[in-house]
Amino acid sequence: MHDLPVDISVNGRRRHGAVEPRVTLADFLREDCGLTGTHLGCEHGACGACTVLLDGQAVRSCLIFAVQADGQEVTTVEGIAAEDGELSAVQAALRECHGLQCGFCTPGFVTSITALLRDNPEPTDDEIREGLSGNFCRCTGYQGIVNAVHRAAQMLSSDASR
Repeated sequence: MHDLPVDISVNGRRRHGAVEPRVTLADFLREDCGLTGTHLGCEHGACGACTVLLDGQAVRSCLIFAVQADGQEVTTVEGIAAEDGELSAVQAALRECHGLQCGFCTPGFVTSITALLRDNPEPTDDEIREGLSGNFCRCTGYQGIVNAVHRAAQMLSSDASR
């Protein structure tokens, strides 16, 4: 196979490269960009650990080829921290509400919650559960995650009102 050129903006930084057509976006991010926060769990799109934002939409990076992301903007968990390097509201709320345990699923939850709250700033419990239904956690039992989404919504709302 011949390598194909890709030009992808990753966390605001242009990444140029050449990849085999079969290289997934997840592998490109981890291997070519050195961004290991995007975790690979099932590699079938079921667990959500590899979720990133592609042009603002939460997607499973194990199901997308890097060449499909050519010319687009990708945001990984590394790109979600606040501008000053502090934790984002979502990250801080997950910590505060004990919404994480082993941490393997956390990057996927952070990106999915970020997209959820952008689209629905005041979700109900049912909307949260539906919005995060593609992300699996084997440790927490989910209530801490649901609580964290509500807390992050409050934090974002108070930030917006300042």
